[in-house]
Order: sequence, then structure tokens, then C-alpha cells
Amino acid sequence: MPSAENTVTINRPLHDVFAFVTDKENDPRWRPGVAEIEHVSGEGVGAKYRQVMKGPGGRPIPADFEITRYEPGKRITFRATAGPVRPEGSFDFVEEGGATSVTFSLDAELKGTKKLMAPMVAKSMRSEVQSLDRLKQLLESG
Repeated sequence: MPSAENTVTINRPLHDVFAFVTDKENDPRWRPGVAEIEHVSGEGVGAKYRQVMKGPGGRPIPADFEITRYEPGKRITFRATAGPVRPEGSFDFVEEGGATSVTFSLDAELKGTKKLMAPMVAKSMRSEVQSLDRLKQLLESG
């Protein structure tokens, strides 16, 4: 089962970081793999988003998702509802003396012939969680 995780500490108050990350329409600003994202329905738990990721060779890959857990200031979890791989993920937030520690985790269960994609999926997931470094740079510069 491919998985990836990254944690960064951002020198911004927890409220600011949580608000920015949970406004999913900000994602293209710090997640380079996101080609398009659109809020479809709902708020908090059950919110649905249409998302298109940049695939190999620039090919668009559907990666719609829905929010499965929403704890203001603490945690947000989601699961993909479209696409060839449907990972589950989370963002966890912890206040650290005026700064905010953010952990981004992804896990995917691959079955059948999709297990052959595991190395490529793992690489893609590592790249996704590493985008937290871009989030830190963006939020600390502005």
C-alpha cells in the first residue's frame, strides 16, 4: 500500500494556515500537480470537489474528492472519488508558539493489476506531500 507523509512548521498563526489549506481553491497556488479544482457542493464533512491533476506527459487525470472529516483548527481528511487511484489523505495542524505544524499524509490501497502501479503511485504521492514546502514558502512570504 503506497503512502507518503511530510510535516513542515509554518511561521504563521494556526487560524491563518488552517483557513488557507481548507480553502481548496487555493490548492493550485501551492500544489503544482493540480491543474484545475472546483467546489461542487457542501461545506465541511461531505463537501465535494472536482479536481484535475497533471498526469504523465501533461495528460489530465480526474481526481475528484470529498471531505470525510473536518475538525476546525485541528484536522481535515478526504478521499478521492474519481480517477485510476483513489487515495485517502489528511492534513493535521498543531499550534507551536505562534507557528503552525502541518502534516500532510496520503495512503492508497491498490488491488489487482493496479498493484503494478505502486512504484509510480508512491513517487507521485511523495511529490504531493512535499508540496508542503511550497505552502510554507507561500504563506511565510505573504
